[in-house]
Amino acid sequence: MASFTLPPIHDNPDGGWGPSTSNLPEQFKFKDIPYAPYSKSDKLGRFADWNDSSVDSRGQPAVGLPQTQNLRGGGPGGRRGRDGGQAFGSGSASAFAYFHVEDESSFSLVDNKTAAPRRGGGFARGGRGGARGGTAYNTTRGGMQRGGRGGFAGRGGNNQRGGRRGWRDWDKNNRTRESSVVISPQWSMLEEIEFHRLAKLRLDVDDPVDLDSYGRLFAYEKSYDRITTKTERPLQLVDRIKYNTTTSDDPVIQELAAKNTATVYATDVILSVLMCAPRSVYPWDIVIVREGNNLFFDKRDGGPFDTVTVNENAADPPQDPAPPNPNNPAEKAAAPELPSINSATSLSLEATYINQNFGFQSVVENPPPAPVDFAHPNPFYGPDETDPLASCGYRYRVFDLGVTEDEDVKICVRTEVDAYTPGAGGSPRDGHGLVTIRALNEFDPRAQGAGGAPDWRAKLDSQRGAVVATEMKNNSCKLAKWTVQSVLAGADLMKIGYISRAAPRDNTRHVILSTASMRPTEFAGQLNVSLANGWGIVRTVTDMCMKMPEGKYVLVKDPNKPVIRLYAVPLATFTGEDDEGDDFDEEGLLQE
Repeated sequence: MASFTLPPIHDNPDGGWGPSTSNLPEQFKFKDIPYAPYSKSDKLGRFADWNDSSVDSRGQPAVGLPQTQNLRGGGPGGRRGRDGGQAFGSGSASAFAYFHVEDESSFSLVDNKTAAPRRGGGFARGGRGGARGGTAYNTTRGGMQRGGRGGFAGRGGNNQRGGRRGWRDWDKNNRTRESSVVISPQWSMLEEIEFHRLAKLRLDVDDPVDLDSYGRLFAYEKSYDRITTKTERPLQLVDRIKYNTTTSDDPVIQELAAKNTATVYATDVILSVLMCAPRSVYPWDIVIVREGNNLFFDKRDGGPFDTVTVNENAADPPQDPAPPNPNNPAEKAAAPELPSINSATSLSLEATYINQNFGFQSVVENPPPAPVDFAHPNPFYGPDETDPLASCGYRYRVFDLGVTEDEDVKICVRTEVDAYTPGAGGSPRDGHGLVTIRALNEFDPRAQGAGGAPDWRAKLDSQRGAVVATEMKNNSCKLAKWTVQSVLAGADLMKIGYISRAAPRDNTRHVILSTASMRPTEFAGQLNVSLANGWGIVRTVTDMCMKMPEGKYVLVKDPNKPVIRLYAVPLATFTGEDDEGDDFDEEGLLQE
């Protein structure tokens, strides 16, 4: 008699779909369960194809069907691992792959051959060398690619991901600058403004009003305009006195403030830093004192305003050596090394020395032509002084910062000029033929921080434009500040000397290679310096400080970010009269 035996039923008391695999024998646990290896990075065409005919029982492509290739690289079978083996989850003809079986007559192939490079757009080195690590330069994406074994490749340039890294690129991101002033815990931050917001400000200011003039000017020596690299002239050490007094200590400004001549009082050095703030990279700080309805913009003694920067805007500017790690006893106990002559601090002191002596040397002190005395003598030269004064003239000028006719916001600026050009068609006392003198310095084109500057002795006479363009890029902030100072002073010409070391490894002897003359307003256009933007920044800072109560404030540029911050500080800060003498030094800074 026929009979039928029921197969064993494996119940799943926990619920869910299908029987419980825990009750199945080991040899039948995964029997008849469709599975295909997968990778999380694979793109799914369809979830599953239970009737997939693209593979046979052995997992190989069926006869008559093309073997598919994963779009993510390698050859047939999909992606390859680093060791050349097949990556997990990229089996040939995966069960999750999607195949379009319909015939479309409109389908056409796309030419995927490498396009020939455009004329003037680089070159490719082919043949055996290119296949075995030769160099291939591709400008389709603005970068440089090197193919073959042992080469480098990048989509967007040398320093981007996948590109070739330059000298010590791994260390550039870790370099941090210290603030120009130590932020005390007693200070309270009031405002913070990013540079991109400052760059959008604009205020048109009319011509200034001259109040008074002080000092004595010598004539500029025109023979310095004819110096070339073949007739270089040594830079001399000239012993002269030139004052750089801050705003509050100026006796003339004190008299003008007593008469309520203006609302804001500053010097051209301080004002130029504020007007060119979006270009600055190095840290700086301005002390702002509000007394009644007056604002005084001051600098600290020994602060960043007393020195000249070098290659501040270069891609890899000069760096100071890192301080010893206080947590490492070996570094802390080691004797401090002498700073390199090409460090940021050493180059700044060298540039300051060059600027002063070049200005002292390039004027005619013995008549003819005779020196020109302004309306009043030098206000900072005391009767007990015996050292000779440098050629310097101070012009006190008032600029109207009012937006409307009803606003009474004026700024009084002490400007400086260094010399005058004889025969300019007017008297220097009336503002004709005034000259400012500055100097650019070359230290070592092969040193770190040179910014790709060409050799001046080889290029200055034949390719001056290349030298000027490099200096405009590496010293954008410094040149902008010099130009703004010349415009504020009403100078007709700005003389810039090109001074290099006599030997690259000796920072004590220098030679004058050339001198350039330029008009400040025209040079401002070449540098893309907007005076209207600078005045807008000054007016914004003025309004911000006038909203605060009377007291002392510090405007600090962040050492590593394009940001300025306004802090409220105690009145005794930077004066040496702090009550807590144990915690602060004579300048009001926190001691370590």
